[in-house]
Amino acid sequence: MAWLTVRSNDGADPLSSEDLLDFRFNGEEFRLRDRQRGIRKPRQLRSALSLTTVYRPEGANRPYEDAIHSDGRVRYKWRGTNPLHAENRALREAMRQQKPLIWFHGVGDGYYQAIYPVFLVAEEPELQQFVVATDGTQDIPVAPASVAEEALRRYVERTTLARVHQPVFRSMVMRAYETRCAVCELKHGQLLDAAHITPDSHAEGIAAVTNGLALCKIHHSAFDARILGIDPNYTVHIRPDLLDEIDGPMLRYGLQERHGQQLMALPKLRSERPDRQRLEHSFERFRAG
Repeated sequence: MAWLTVRSNDGADPLSSEDLLDFRFNGEEFRLRDRQRGIRKPRQLRSALSLTTVYRPEGANRPYEDAIHSDGRVRYKWRGTNPLHAENRALREAMRQQKPLIWFHGVGDGYYQAIYPVFLVAEEPELQQFVVATDGTQDIPVAPASVAEEALRRYVERTTLARVHQPVFRSMVMRAYETRCAVCELKHGQLLDAAHITPDSHAEGIAAVTNGLALCKIHHSAFDARILGIDPNYTVHIRPDLLDEIDGPMLRYGLQERHGQQLMALPKLRSERPDRQRLEHSFERFRAG
């Protein structure tokens, strides 16, 4: 996990399948994830080491946002239907020993966001799945049906969304936009954000590429503050009162001169481009502001 932290820029960047092959343990190749299976159980260990959720394109079945349930925790399916399958036993052993696991979440073909450590906290045999805690709350005792339980449930749901959805969402958006700001085409990843068109605090604010825009930090702030709007035809608009203002070069070149211009970067796949209906609703909020 320390190696992953370094290689992924402290969890900010996804890793390719080839990147993951570079890991060595005691000088020997040691695979962190299984190329063919979702559960990695090295022969050297008694329990599982990692889980993998493969990438699903827009519109495909089982989108990753459905993996988080109403209690805020993730469900991970058994391997097959046999509870005694070796990989299911390896997960059960990790749960029994409370071993930390790595969760590799696919964000593109052959690219994975590493989320770690995660812990298995329960098993739901009737649904053939394990319950995964991603936020460090696996050891917090709470009395059932208490006020504290409800508060913890909300905390877990909020932190799970932040811990899982945000880095996965960012990686998917950056891949789709080839790490370029949609408004100005800035290419420095450290200065780019994955912005939601429909806010993630909204019930419809799903963490999907079509609800995202790669924006530099100035354009992201301007978008959220309704200084900058984007209409359904992908045209940039600047709030009218700012167009007459005189200030420094950032206002002139970064905002005023983008008014009426098309977005400079869009995903190559049409299926990953910003949803026009979401942009229409966002643009209405911009005009009302």
